[in-house]
Amino acid sequence: MSGMSKEQGSSKRYIQQGTPAFKKANFALFAAAFITFANLYVTQPLLPVFAEEFDVTPAMASLSLSLTTLSLAFGLLIFGSLSEAWGRKNIMSICIVAASVLTAVLAWSPSFELLLALRIVQGVAFAGIPSIAMAYLGEEIEGKSLGVAMGLYISGNTIGGLAGRVLMGTMTDLLSWKAGLVFLGSVSLIACIYFVWALPPSKHFQPQPLALKPLFRSLVSHLKDAVLVPLFLIAFFSMGSFVTVFNYLGFKLAAPPYELSLTIIGWIFLVYLVGTFSSAWFGMLADKHGRPVLLIIGMLLMIAGVLVTLPVPIVYQLLGLVIFTFGFFGAHSVASGSVSQQATHDMAQASSLYLFAYYLGSSIGGSAGGVFWSLFGWHGIVGFAVGLLVVSMLLALRIKRLSKMPA
Repeated sequence: MSGMSKEQGSSKRYIQQGTPAFKKANFALFAAAFITFANLYVTQPLLPVFAEEFDVTPAMASLSLSLTTLSLAFGLLIFGSLSEAWGRKNIMSICIVAASVLTAVLAWSPSFELLLALRIVQGVAFAGIPSIAMAYLGEEIEGKSLGVAMGLYISGNTIGGLAGRVLMGTMTDLLSWKAGLVFLGSVSLIACIYFVWALPPSKHFQPQPLALKPLFRSLVSHLKDAVLVPLFLIAFFSMGSFVTVFNYLGFKLAAPPYELSLTIIGWIFLVYLVGTFSSAWFGMLADKHGRPVLLIIGMLLMIAGVLVTLPVPIVYQLLGLVIFTFGFFGAHSVASGSVSQQATHDMAQASSLYLFAYYLGSSIGGSAGGVFWSLFGWHGIVGFAVGLLVVSMLLALRIKRLSKMPA
């Protein structure tokens, strides 16, 4: 998209809230987000099953998720650039179908090594969806409606991630993990058909020649942008904080005085549902009151939420997680929309950098948090999370000062 803003161009050409095209685009991208994150996290509840069935350690079993997110992170940089030349909808359609098929194929893996190889390939396929979807929204949706649209897309992430975990746990108990994978893959393929049919073709995408030097120069220009870089860092630190809390929550709740079963701990992920509301709500408020202010509010809510988990009673754990999750997904929705609004060129590439930082923060932050857990227990996790969030809040304050976004 050219440097001309949507407000400067003819707003009638862009998809506006309340129109049939707006509904179709949002439902289609909601389906894409649901498919992506339901299939991405599908192995998380299966880790104990993999450890037993394939006779591997729990650490090895966890590679079925960590290797996927790692290949996803690096794949984002590739697909974000490729889509600038090959288009948005075509790449998303191919990748979403490939990812769905691979979920079903996983059920026939004769060895854990092959399963890991398929998950790495699947992570690359997942990479062709999130950053391009964000770029599509930034290019096709009217500026005043972008916050709502981005919020609805992020809500698809939360529901998909939750559904994948709950569905696989339930299907594994009722039938088998292999049946669960085939079922989820089949449902995802049906949703893919809807996505391809419903998503309006791009009207504002302008293809660029697939030349490495220009793409590299545009990548560097994004990394020199005084507003985009803090947004990328916010993604890194806030996701690191979020994953750290949920990674080690299970250890805390399985130990005295709680001693909760793994099934009950798994259902605690239902708190993700508050993120479905907050992502859309924060997006709407950002359109009215400005993105930097909402980013700061999201960080404050996350800090308050994790601090609430310090007292022992279980009610404080649940309340704190609700507040923490509410703030995270709200802030993530606002930051995602800010990247799409701030980038003046190669929007998918800018979005891919944001998501690269997001998933890199998940990997590094989640692992680093283990040191604090080992040394200081839950208080160490809270301190580590708060530290990352304070850095994120300072970055949001910097954006408020530097950005031309309304505040």
